[in-house]
Amino acid sequence: MIEASGLSSISGIRHGFFTREGGVSDGIYGSLNAGFGSSDDGARVAENRRRIAAQLSVDADRLLTIHQWHSADTVHADKPWNVRQPPEGDAVVTDRPGIAVAVLTADCTPVLFSSGDGQVVGAAHAGWKGAIGGVLGSTVARMKDLGAKDIHAAVGPTISQLNYEVGPEYRAQFVERDAASERFFIPSAKPEHFMFDLPGFVRTRLDDLELASIEDTALCTYADEQRFFSYRRTVHRGEGDYGRQLSAICIKE
Repeated sequence: MIEASGLSSISGIRHGFFTREGGVSDGIYGSLNAGFGSSDDGARVAENRRRIAAQLSVDADRLLTIHQWHSADTVHADKPWNVRQPPEGDAVVTDRPGIAVAVLTADCTPVLFSSGDGQVVGAAHAGWKGAIGGVLGSTVARMKDLGAKDIHAAVGPTISQLNYEVGPEYRAQFVERDAASERFFIPSAKPEHFMFDLPGFVRTRLDDLELASIEDTALCTYADEQRFFSYRRTVHRGEGDYGRQLSAICIKE
């Protein structure tokens, strides 16, 4: 479990960017795969999530993920739900102690949030579609609706620019929205292709929200196979599926 120093300094909360280590799954899912959306054995995923919940000191049925679909939708978790049939969204917030809000990633950017007093927390899944579509602003707005002030953010492990090659049509979607986005793309070795700085883009979107602080773990999921699952690494190897790591935050009871 990786912690951000800024969030760790806020009393009354627990958080963690969990790695792929310390679970019971094997093969391409080895070992702490937390995604029921994978083809891993469901009982093993449930045990992995139970272990994560225990590290956060919450009950396993109060470790809440959502059905992520690369949107800007934010869900308010005011009570537990069935994580096998969760609500749709790409961010989840709560003001209820003992509920851990969480997102699953395997290259996309997880961002954890807390108000300065630790009374409102949130987790966002910022893939490129969600990041460009406003999921981070949506998360902060929903937290403010719940009374959050002096919001702090931490950016978790995600794919780095060095390992994220994209085509010209991808770059065009960013530049057409904002010409300044061109700075997040550098030419790759492949003609008319680019290397995209997803974490840099996410940090800039967070900067626009005028938060109290932003911390970046600066860890690459693609490069560090021992600690992280990576969707893109799986595709490059021709593997049929991939595991998901979980990032979570909660208010202590």
